[in-house]
Amino acid sequence: MSMKSKLFDFRRVPIAAALTIFVLTGTANAQPWASFDDNTRYLALGDSLSAGFEAKPATQGFVFQLYQGGAIDTLNNLLFCAAAIPNATSADVLSYQVPQVHLSFTNTGKTYRKVVTLTVGGNDALSLLDAQGTIDPSKVPAMIQAYGNNLAAILGTLVAISPDVQIYVGNLYDPKLPIAGADLLIGAMNQTTAVVAGFFPASVVLVDLHAAFLDRKGLLLVERRGAGFNIHPTDAGHRVMSNTFAEAIGGRP
Repeated sequence: MSMKSKLFDFRRVPIAAALTIFVLTGTANAQPWASFDDNTRYLALGDSLSAGFEAKPATQGFVFQLYQGGAIDTLNNLLFCAAAIPNATSADVLSYQVPQVHLSFTNTGKTYRKVVTLTVGGNDALSLLDAQGTIDPSKVPAMIQAYGNNLAAILGTLVAISPDVQIYVGNLYDPKLPIAGADLLIGAMNQTTAVVAGFFPASVVLVDLHAAFLDRKGLLLVERRGAGFNIHPTDAGHRVMSNTFAEAIGGRP
């Protein structure tokens, strides 16, 4: 027998033996399969706010608090997927996150609750800033229209995928940036969000983060010395977001 044949036999025997042991062990120790077919499913879509960016740790972000805190369902009856990505605009959510929703809300043959939270629009607004940190007013109408169209498509697609889905959309809080016209821009974005959410009264609830953050201190990193133009929430801010979403979720009939 050649050295090549010996080497071939030597490599195959352990693999075959290992497969045999695996099959026999799996059969002998078979466990009942746990079914999650009717568990509530929670899907977090959106931008850095939903991704827990800058929360310490990221799992202290508001969506993780909602998941762990029982606002949606008990942990034993809840499947959670976080699909949000920092820097995502409304166009990104529509193009890249929404197409994967069907994987989370698959047909299991049983009825189960479907919940989506969404934070989006902040990066659309930030796209208007030039290198000097100023807003070009001439670009605002087109951005607002594009945002409104994208949000309508996001919500419409979610409802088309699962007509029984419950969607909670957060509006924009005031980032407290020293930029002329920022408050007007945030107001226009939030008005657009409210109008679009109103197109889907049976499925969509507007979560008023703007009111929850208004006139409160310690909720934004921008307030800290040396943080620069960091518009993200502190851990305290994420708790406020979690509580505000939880109130909206719990208050729904």
